[in-house]
Amino acid sequence: MVALLIIDMLKDFIEKGAVLEVPQGRDIINNIRRLIDAAHSKGVPVIYICDAHSKDDHEFKYWPPHAIKGTRGAEVINELSPSEGDIVIEKRRYSGFFQTDLDLTLRERNIKSLILTGVLTNVCVFFTAADAFMRGYNLIIVSDGTASLSKEDHTWSLNQAKNILKAEILNTEEVIRKYLS
Repeated sequence: MVALLIIDMLKDFIEKGAVLEVPQGRDIINNIRRLIDAAHSKGVPVIYICDAHSKDDHEFKYWPPHAIKGTRGAEVINELSPSEGDIVIEKRRYSGFFQTDLDLTLRERNIKSLILTGVLTNVCVFFTAADAFMRGYNLIIVSDGTASLSKEDHTWSLNQAKNILKAEILNTEEVIRKYLS
């Protein structure tokens, strides 16, 4: 069985002027929305992986404070808000697996393959993919459903995921046709 992961499509990353704005993140919203709708129509689990930092999080030594739990910036953008029955997993580090219930949540549902979307391709998407690979999951990364701050970082990350993590790199149409139709 497959699940769709939406990684860090949060207001502190996607909105104009956000503290850690990823302008290219706005370009993938419609593709992710299409994937969510297709997943819902097929009964495929949709799982949101969301930064939810404490006010004094260790990560703020390296990045400006962002996605602080309970603040507006830590909310999923309105266009992609979770629906009833969707799962939200909060994280404090780059990987959606590190000290979270993600692995248990997936195994309880007999999930073997993950479709990854969101930001940043070279940070939270990549490290979640790496941890998923090490746990034996099959990976599908949506090339036009992920974004980084630069085209070079995005392309490098997709190549690494394909060559090292053995991920399938597919566009939105290919994912819908192969996994969600």
